[in-house]
Amino acid sequence: MRRTCLLYQSDHPIPYLTAWQWQKELVEERKQARGECKDLPDALLLLEHPAVYTLGQGSSLEFLKFHPDDPDIECYRIERGGEVTHHAIGQLVAYPILNLEHHQRDLHWYLRQLEEVIIQFLTSYGVKSQRIQGLTGVWIDQAGQYQKIAQIGIKVSQWITMHGFALNVCMDLSGFDRIDPCGISNCQVCNLNQFAPNVDFRHVKKAIAQTFAEIFNLEMKLK
Repeated sequence: MRRTCLLYQSDHPIPYLTAWQWQKELVEERKQARGECKDLPDALLLLEHPAVYTLGQGSSLEFLKFHPDDPDIECYRIERGGEVTHHAIGQLVAYPILNLEHHQRDLHWYLRQLEEVIIQFLTSYGVKSQRIQGLTGVWIDQAGQYQKIAQIGIKVSQWITMHGFALNVCMDLSGFDRIDPCGISNCQVCNLNQFAPNVDFRHVKKAIAQTFAEIFNLEMKLK
């Protein structure tokens, strides 16, 4: 039997702080339910954010090309792993709230599964992508030059996940010029619409949810 996963979506961009608080509330609800010997379903948030930068809990400021206190740039240090990344309109951000006790209690397995969701999704568009040894995320080989199309950063507490992955669909990539994405100097990034020009963002959300359900053996229930 497939485990239920509640699917939360929005037709308009959600401020980063709002989504961050939303995740923390969903995680806390599941921790409390566990203490009461209850089991809440998993959840998946599929969102867009207005332009924002986030730093992982151990991320170095040397990868920023701006001052973190610049009032004109929204930037937050959060509890996920990984280095600095950028979110903006046209990027699909996925926040899985999963209880890994019902999947596998293995963080490396979980990261590889998130990558697999993106790789299989891109295959459905006829786009070949891959992992790179030692680097988390998903990449596309452009004539021997690797370009990053998806970033991944997670937090797991008591085996309940938060944060997740960001897939560049049709965003303004110039925001990445202000950072060394994921702490990689000269890191090239790309959009899905460079390889699938007529991509529809709504279809991307639907296809990502379907692929996620297949990879994690879940039954999606729209909220």
